[in-house]
Amino acid sequence: MRPCGDFEITKTEIKPTVGNEDYSVEIEMQLEEEGGEHCAVPLIYTLAMLSFHDARPRGVSGEWFEDKDQLTAADMLRKLRFEHGQLRLYLDYVRGRCVKTSIEIDKDGKVVLKTVNRGQAATRWVETLRGKKTLQAVPPPP
Repeated sequence: MRPCGDFEITKTEIKPTVGNEDYSVEIEMQLEEEGGEHCAVPLIYTLAMLSFHDARPRGVSGEWFEDKDQLTAADMLRKLRFEHGQLRLYLDYVRGRCVKTSIEIDKDGKVVLKTVNRGQAATRWVETLRGKKTLQAVPPPP
């Protein structure tokens, strides 16, 4: 599942949050030089979809949570910004899901993916983008 081109992971930082109950994760990546500028929007959307898919309700947000919901292009476009030479997306709560994900891509192809209170899920999303399979639950026999 590659939205475009290759990338190199240049930094991964995982820190416990308050009370060591969860983590903040920051992953920096560098897009390949050739064609990297064409990857920004597809890469942001792909990472946002992976984040949304894994997100679950937190606190009272469960009232709006729908298990089979999907992130739409409209969801992304409402929050997508170009600021200070970077394309940026920050998703907090989206229809009952605690997404807490930010993605920034600058003109030189540097990508910064940050999550808070999402465990270490962001590392799995990046591995999925690299084509690696992750473990999945096996359904019980009929």
